[in-house]
This record gives sequence, structure tokens and C-alpha cells, in this order.
Amino acid sequence: MKSLVKSILLTVLLLTALPMRAREAEGGTDIKQLVLGHLGDSYEWHIATTSKAEWSIPLPVIVHSPASGWHCFSSARLRDGAEYEGLRIAAEGDYAGKIVERAADGSDRRPLDLSLTKTSAALLLNSLVVLVLVMSAARWYRRHKATEKAPKGFVGLFEMLVSAILDGVIKPCVGPRYRKFAPYLLTVFFFIFVNNLMGLIPFFPGGANVTGNIAVTFLLALATFLAVNIFGSKHYWKDIFWPDVPIWLKAFPLMPLIEFVGIFTKPFALMIRLFANIMAGHAVILSLTCVIFATAGMGAAINGSMTVVSVLFSIFMYALELLVAFLQAYVFTMLSAVFIGLAQEEPEEESAGNH
Repeated sequence: MKSLVKSILLTVLLLTALPMRAREAEGGTDIKQLVLGHLGDSYEWHIATTSKAEWSIPLPVIVHSPASGWHCFSSARLRDGAEYEGLRIAAEGDYAGKIVERAADGSDRRPLDLSLTKTSAALLLNSLVVLVLVMSAARWYRRHKATEKAPKGFVGLFEMLVSAILDGVIKPCVGPRYRKFAPYLLTVFFFIFVNNLMGLIPFFPGGANVTGNIAVTFLLALATFLAVNIFGSKHYWKDIFWPDVPIWLKAFPLMPLIEFVGIFTKPFALMIRLFANIMAGHAVILSLTCVIFATAGMGAAINGSMTVVSVLFSIFMYALELLVAFLQAYVFTMLSAVFIGLAQEEPEEESAGNH
């Protein structure tokens, strides 16, 4: 499957490489900007572009400058490279796409930026969706007894997902203390799953690349890192700093060093896996769609045939991404449960005594 995705992406890049510069020079669709603009963050939420206007929702800008203090205004004031209250969005350089101000020496300087960007706005919206889904299911259970008939429809689907993750992932991976970590792991699964699905919706309020943003996956991985190491057992820490290996390996602290590095590499792998898979999926779908625009100047025959190819491959990739949306949420939850479970292990003698 990875080879197939790489082949599709390579084909798209080869098809778009030749006409891209020409179309940009003619003032046509800027394919590079279109793809990178979707994958990146912005200070407004783009909805649609027509021949007459561009529709987008401006988001609040909240920054603090060491020279002029706090600034709070709509990002609409910074459109098309405009400057407002000494602030502007850099078009190029190290701070391209970010709000900057002019320093005393003439260079660009970034103020403290607490603005509500597209990714953070989508994050709040999708979190609200998760909350509504959970509370709707909880409301049904509050109004019905456990002895009644099993729920149907949405509540039944929600119960099936919770049971599958709890019984198939959390219990066997975490072990006897699974109840302590089940709320966190279930929240992580539904949070990632909903964000992945919302990112595949091609129109507002979907389409935001939330889980394809490394800052989001970093915080998710950090939460797992804290859950593993704060609640780790004494045996877990003993295996790291005083593992059961020959004494010469303990005298030369190679194994403790490897185990200590592993504390950080595990959540790092979680962060990169989720970020790379979701971002790559969005990039492939957008690139396939852009084939239509990239071949527009090659004649009706080529453009028509490539439009058919683009549509078919885009449908295939959308179906694949629906599967990936679930699998990535499942894998992140499963690996988090495995790491937490390994940190809860006890010596065999103590474990047998507890049983």
C-alpha cells in the first residue's frame, strides 16, 4: 500500500512539474500554494473562491509586542499584505505566513502570538463535536436501564466502538489497572478519529488539517508520555536504570542509557507516525485533484482524460483515507495502551501475590 501511494504521488508530481510554472506565470491556479496552503496554518478560514470573490472567515489576532503591548483585532485587516498597528503577515523569509513587526534595526521580529488560527479554531470545533457525541450517548444511558434492549442507531454504533476499543485494546494492553487509564485512552481515540474524519470533509466546517499539524500530534504524544512516566511503577523505573542484565553491562551504563533514550523515542514515534500519515494523505488527495488544473493548458483531449484519471484516483484515495482515519486513531490508542501497560508491570513474585 505504501508503494502504491508513493507511485501515485510520484505520477502526480511528474504531471504537474511541467505546466506548473507556466500556469503561475499566466496568473492561473497556483498549485504549490494551494497544496501548501491547505497543509499549513493560517489566520483565516478559507471557504471558497469564485470568479468574483474569495470567501473566508477572518479569525481574531491576539499578539503581544515588547514595544507596543497587546494587540487584538480581526485578521481581515492584514489581508493582501496590509499592515495594521505595525503588524503584518510576512510573505517570505524565516517567518513566512506568520505575523511579524519591524524591529529597530529594520529586521522582522515575531511578537508573542496567541492568535486563534485555522487549526486551533478547527481543534475547538472538533472537540465540541466529540463532546456532543459522548454526551448524547451518555444521555441515552441515563434514561434507560442496563436490563433494557441494546440501543440502535448512533448510540449503538458508539457503544460498539467503545466496547471494541475497551475490550480489544485497553484491557489486554494495559492489564488489571485498565480502569484508571480507560477514560484517557478512549478520549484520545475519539478525538483523533473525529479530527481525521473532519479533515476529509472538503467544505466548511471540515477540511482543516488538524492531526496533520505536528504541534497537535506533539501534545497528544506528550500526554501519553506523562501518563506513562508519572504513573509508572517502581519496577518500570528499576528496569530502566538497573535492568536485569550482566553486571558488566551495568558497570558500563550502555543498557540504562538505551532504556532512558527509549523513554523519549516512544512518544516521538507516536507523534511522527500520526503527523506523517495524515499529512501525506491530504497532500496526495490535493495533488491528484490539482492534476485537472495542471493539464488545463494541454488541450481538451489530455485535460479530459487526466480529469477522469484524477477523479477516479481521488475517489480511491478518499476511500483509503477513510480507512486510515480509523486505523491511525486505533494505532495511536493501541501503542499508548501498550506503553502504559509496560509501565504498570510488576515483578512476577509480587504480581502472583496480588492475584
